Amino acid sequence: MKTLILVRHGKSSWKNDLPDHERPLKKRAFKDANLVINALKLQKQYHPRVFSSSAVRALTTARLFKDALQIPEDQFSVKKELYTFDEEDLLSFVKNSDDHIETLMLFGHNPAMTNLINDLGDEYLDNLPTTGLVILQFNTTSWKDIKTGKTLLKLFPKTFR
Repeated sequence: MKTLILVRHGKSSWKNDLPDHERPLKKRAFKDANLVINALKLQKQYHPRVFSSSAVRALTTARLFKDALQIPEDQFSVKKELYTFDEEDLLSFVKNSDDHIETLMLFGHNPAMTNLINDLGDEYLDNLPTTGLVILQFNTTSWKDIKTGKTLLKLFPKTFR
């Protein structure tokens, strides 16, 4: 079995005139992350290999999860190629992942996240909200072979506010 956890970055700030890649999180994003993290902790214990987009808003969100879930530093990486809005790029990253990884957790951007969830999951999602998390499971031993999987869990901040 392979498990894919997809997390969209937290709500970003448009306050400063910054390039897209450098936009920080709004205060609300930190509260939203805590809500989703606490809900995730009540689920099955996951030991993911974590990869984050290099964009400030995604990386900050990923680090909040990393710290709260006590993910070891050697299981956490930043990948420039995850700064994408295209689900095909995201799918390529997943399919090229090492098969020794049982649970893969990615922090990234829409519309790539929502589209990938709809391509691979068995439940349609209109939109993965900021700090939204979806877990998909695949009955395979190789990431290269993933096709439609089972949507195990959807955690959205508004559910817990």
